[in-house]
Amino acid sequence: MNVPVNRNAIGTVVPETSLVADAGRLRFFAKATGETNPIYFDRAAARDAGYRDLPVPPTFLFGIELEAHDPFEWLSALGVDLRRVLHGEQSFDYDSIAHAGDKLIARPRISDVFSKRGGALDFIVKETAVTREDESPVATLISTIVVQNPEVSQ
Repeated sequence: MNVPVNRNAIGTVVPETSLVADAGRLRFFAKATGETNPIYFDRAAARDAGYRDLPVPPTFLFGIELEAHDPFEWLSALGVDLRRVLHGEQSFDYDSIAHAGDKLIARPRISDVFSKRGGALDFIVKETAVTREDESPVATLISTIVVQNPEVSQ
């Protein structure tokens, strides 16, 4: 039985994760997402464009939290049936550009929980602050997870 997500979850801090932005991994991600700009592959091109090293490609930061041993444990802890989860929305608010070699730390927390369609759909909004090891801000990631509650009739 799937239970509604409790609004008391707002403010819950999810364990942080980190990774070092490895140049090879950045190139692989850029290629996998169809990027063709040489600044994401060639250090000389990146430096010529004013970067200190390969810049982290757009949306790469989403993957930091996937480094956790069980990246969805926080949902299970809320009583969410992972078979009922849908990806709702993802956005990125950048403060600065991260580069190859930066250690990036993701610190997520649940910022909102709400329901729609008479409780048939629960929405969990998670905000993740991404910083470098020196605490300088890189970005805020906002993701919305949708949880289907099939027991609720509309």
